[in-house]
Amino acid sequence: MEQMLDGIRFSMGKAFDFSFLRRFGTVFKVFDDQDSGNICFGVRSADETRVFVKYAGAVTARGSVTPAEAVEALRRTIPIYQELRHPSLIRLRETFEANGGLGLVFDWEDGLCMGRMYPESRAQFLELPQKAHLQVFGDIMDFLAHTARCGWLAVDFYDGSVLYDPAHSRTVICDIDFFRRLPCVNDMGRMWGSSIFMSPEEFELGAQLDERTNVYTLGAMAFALFGDFDRTKEKWTLSEARYETARRAVSNLPQQRQASIEEFAEAWNRAQ
Repeated sequence: MEQMLDGIRFSMGKAFDFSFLRRFGTVFKVFDDQDSGNICFGVRSADETRVFVKYAGAVTARGSVTPAEAVEALRRTIPIYQELRHPSLIRLRETFEANGGLGLVFDWEDGLCMGRMYPESRAQFLELPQKAHLQVFGDIMDFLAHTARCGWLAVDFYDGSVLYDPAHSRTVICDIDFFRRLPCVNDMGRMWGSSIFMSPEEFELGAQLDERTNVYTLGAMAFALFGDFDRTKEKWTLSEARYETARRAVSNLPQQRQASIEEFAEAWNRAQ
């Protein structure tokens, strides 16, 4: 069914009262196409402050879980954003409870998403100069090193989690809801995530997951940025030394990869 807020039409599984959003301002964007059970809003206040509100507790159009399950899943994300505060990570401003559900309020961020699922945005992202792509990759490295130092594993971290704001030369990382505390074991079989960024152990029930798992993710990010997802030398746009660094990172065997994000970063920075 369709609902409307402030002139914006969106789909729901069941009608829901979102009047609590008025305290944040006027809705200018609705994201209603997630299977997580969350629905998200861009809201603008009278003083032009914009926020991104993620809400669980309603029956959404594409949700694959119950509202109660969505609320509990969203509640588990709060310490992730609190503990992993970082210059590149979208900022969690506050949380609230309303109408039987839970909301998280983030800063609104403008940017181009590098994710393949947004082809128009990715096309614009790819048109940026290589200097910007190198900055994005450096910021991803720094964030994943920070994640490891804080004792977390980046699960379901992929190209759709990364934006770049050309106006402010700023990388923005979002959607880290499935990160897990270390130590970590694969208790699912196929973990959450985009397969091209997932290590072999993220498909193996009972496998140990550690920082080398994220080294693989980082290597896959390098090929997404500098090889158009192709892992051959022919498509690679940087030096051969950096190609070899990225290639080692995506080795199928964890022991053949760099032992840590920091070790990868040291090799990458040496290989100009």
